[in-house]
Amino acid sequence: MVKNSFVSVMFQEKKEENRGSVEFQVLRFTNKIRRLTSHLELHRKDYLSQRGLRKILEKRQRLLVYLSKKNRVRYKELISKLNIRESKNR
Repeated sequence: MVKNSFVSVMFQEKKEENRGSVEFQVLRFTNKIRRLTSHLELHRKDYLSQRGLRKILEKRQRLLVYLSKKNRVRYKELISKLNIRESKNR
């Protein structure tokens, strides 16, 4: 798995800050998603991991929708920094 340099830097910065913030939670889910995606490239028939990946994707999507409604500027910054596509439901 290739780590994004920004993600590791942001993770270190956020360690001292509020771990309950939406940005930190989205960052954690993004790291889990990337780790599970690389796992599923090797193990295509691991259906339990596929289910877990879908659940994490849904949780991250709900958090991103919440953030986009509350603060559009923070949402845009987070999307651009983590290289996440914007939702089609807009």
